[in-house]
Amino acid sequence: MRAAASGGVLDRRCHDVVPRVLPHYRAWMSRYGKVFVSWTGPFPALCVGDYAMAKEILADRTGLYAKPDPGASILALFGNGLAFVNGDDWARHRRVVHPAFAMDKLKMMAKTMAECARKVIQAWEARAAAAADGERMVQVEVGEQFHELTADVISHTAFGSSYRQGKEVFVAQRELQYIAMSALNSVRIPGSQYIPTKANIRRRQLAKKVRGTLMAIIRERQATAAAAKEDRGYGNDLLGLMLEANAAAGGGEKSMTMDEIVDECKTFFFAGHDTTSHLLTWAMFLLGTHPEWQQRLREEVLRECCGGGGGDTEALPNGDALNKLKLMTMVLYETLRLYGPVSMLVRTATADAELGGVRVPKGTMTMMPVAILHRDADVWGADAGEFDPLRFRGGVNKAAAHAGALLAFSLGQRSCIGQDFAMMEAKTTLAMILRRFAFEVSPEYVHAPLDLLTLQPKCGLPMVLKLLDQ
Repeated sequence: MRAAASGGVLDRRCHDVVPRVLPHYRAWMSRYGKVFVSWTGPFPALCVGDYAMAKEILADRTGLYAKPDPGASILALFGNGLAFVNGDDWARHRRVVHPAFAMDKLKMMAKTMAECARKVIQAWEARAAAAADGERMVQVEVGEQFHELTADVISHTAFGSSYRQGKEVFVAQRELQYIAMSALNSVRIPGSQYIPTKANIRRRQLAKKVRGTLMAIIRERQATAAAAKEDRGYGNDLLGLMLEANAAAGGGEKSMTMDEIVDECKTFFFAGHDTTSHLLTWAMFLLGTHPEWQQRLREEVLRECCGGGGGDTEALPNGDALNKLKLMTMVLYETLRLYGPVSMLVRTATADAELGGVRVPKGTMTMMPVAILHRDADVWGADAGEFDPLRFRGGVNKAAAHAGALLAFSLGQRSCIGQDFAMMEAKTTLAMILRRFAFEVSPEYVHAPLDLLTLQPKCGLPMVLKLLDQ
């Protein structure tokens, strides 16, 4: 069913991606209801399409619902970091990693984000200015451009002066992503990761390269800090802040090992560029198909970031100005609702449990179809399938019948630690694009969202950009 759906194309005015990413779950839910059991061989899975039950799972603080074993291919890509560890290990990792993502630290990274975005935008400006017809227009495949941009941002903000080595990690992780997705779409046979297949051999080669590169960056940072005559710490990038917090933990069981630090670097490197690049891509798509919202955001950006339109349109936006972009925040939330990076959240019951009157035996996988939940008319209203950022005008917790109904960053204590980083980067980039360009979706665009670990356009997103007068 999913294979058949993947060949279809949607009307670009249609935001219902479920037929392409979760067609079987929609069919089963229409037949069996919002909550039902399916089987993968001998393994039971409980589909939880009910918001109250899904929130009970995600808000659990007892360890009753844990992250499942993702498999060798996913671990090679993400590392066994915050995204997958459980229990005391998760608490220890979070204590060390959390300080790096504090808002005051992120605001200091806004300038780096803006400088990376400026390089891309200046290249677009040059191409548009040189257009032969004099219309100052250029077509750009923004999906790939955003992938390169967000990799550049995470390389600089995570690894500072070692950003070139960080870009090597990006190249290797792109290939690991395809290997991981291929593994997810295959029947998982115990021990199959050890069979010397072409994919397994390549996965091990890439994983070794990523680990070696990250280990070299970390050791160089530690050596520099140790050799410094003054106590300057490990640096103000994400790696430096994490090493600082790890050193402050005092060693022993409260600290992370070198291998665990490497795994966290893998996690925030992949998550830090892949999810943000697709958030930017889908936001551009929605603004390109809703010009009235594009203009509203442009006016807000000029007012809050450029002194009411009479200020410097070349000035880099700062963290304080970005926090004032209320309409942009609403648009990004609505983008995450309709085109969120993850179509499914999964947890495993670590003990026998009862969930909404349903008995859940130990070891049962609970599958929460986010793409379907985000389109539940009982929760989001009759217009759940439509693009309407105004539903978030009262804040994210008042946008739907259930508080916390937006699950793009998950929910509870296991929610995405990098969500503020992603939102700040997306706001920075969009603000700088909006003040320099008007844009629309190219007639060449094919609306075929694809789930490749994260939701992305199957054929990229070509946009027609028109350079605005300063």
